[in-house]
Amino acid sequence: MQRFASVALVDPRGWVLLQERDEHPVIDPGRWGFPGGGVEPGESFEQAAYRELAEETGVRLERGLEPVAVHTVFHAHSGSHDELRLFAAATGLGDEDIVCGEGRQMVFVDASLARAFDLTAGAALALPAFLDGPVYRRLLAR
Repeated sequence: MQRFASVALVDPRGWVLLQERDEHPVIDPGRWGFPGGGVEPGESFEQAAYRELAEETGVRLERGLEPVAVHTVFHAHSGSHDELRLFAAATGLGDEDIVCGEGRQMVFVDASLARAFDLTAGAALALPAFLDGPVYRRLLAR
């Protein structure tokens, strides 16, 4: 079982930051998902979430991510059921503040449209649950 941490950043409009993956990754090439990645040995899920966010977007947070959910995701390429933990935070940033460090693009997406995107296996589980859940509603109220 591999371990993954992902981050849902929510802008003032309620739009969610998503990454369009390019053709290079083994897991879900060409699909849309949250910024995030594998948890390194000796690293907590939360530490991985902060690190991956910085590596993939240029956004460096020292605090403010809150745990949202834990999902078990099946990855067909490895035939494994892996653990994905989603963290979230509200942000005042916009597309112009994001550096796409990985993938084709990293942009804020209208939450009402995001469910229809060709999502990664992890995002297909985590995104709808997040958008329908209490953490997203609380972040919208900020």
